[in-house]
Amino acid sequence: MAHFAKLDSNNIVTQILVVSNDILLDSDGNEDENLGITFLNNTFGSANWKQTSFNNNFRKQYAGINYQYDATNNVFIKPQPYNSWSLDSNFDWQAPVAYPNDNKNYSWNEDKQTWDEFIPPQPFDSWTWNETEWQWEAPTPRPDDCDSCGYLWNEDEQTWETITE
Repeated sequence: MAHFAKLDSNNIVTQILVVSNDILLDSDGNEDENLGITFLNNTFGSANWKQTSFNNNFRKQYAGINYQYDATNNVFIKPQPYNSWSLDSNFDWQAPVAYPNDNKNYSWNEDKQTWDEFIPPQPFDSWTWNETEWQWEAPTPRPDDCDSCGYLWNEDEQTWETITE
């Protein structure tokens, strides 16, 4: 299947459609993007279409809604995540401060221009954060005695209960 991005007048992707590969084959059996564009225009009316690669084989990356098509460089560019981020020579957005390299998870704080450590919300009051495993842990380990069983934490009883339904 071939994927095509519909572009608005500013080269912003507004829609992605899939076209059968058979439609793209010319009389010699070679794939021709223009045949897909002609098919889409005949089917849906005239528009600006560009083929995009689901496997990122061309035009930098697979296009998504609100991506921009850069005609000069023939690439699709993701939307700018934050105003402070800049586009590098590989057409990737870069934060003004490098992402920390300490195996922790962070989220960008645009107001402070910093990476803030992100810790998922605590699921139960009795659970503690394991910094090494980077996860919340119950006061007692989850049973592993039954491959087909499911367990739920009972905060009131401070025990794991088998799911019976």
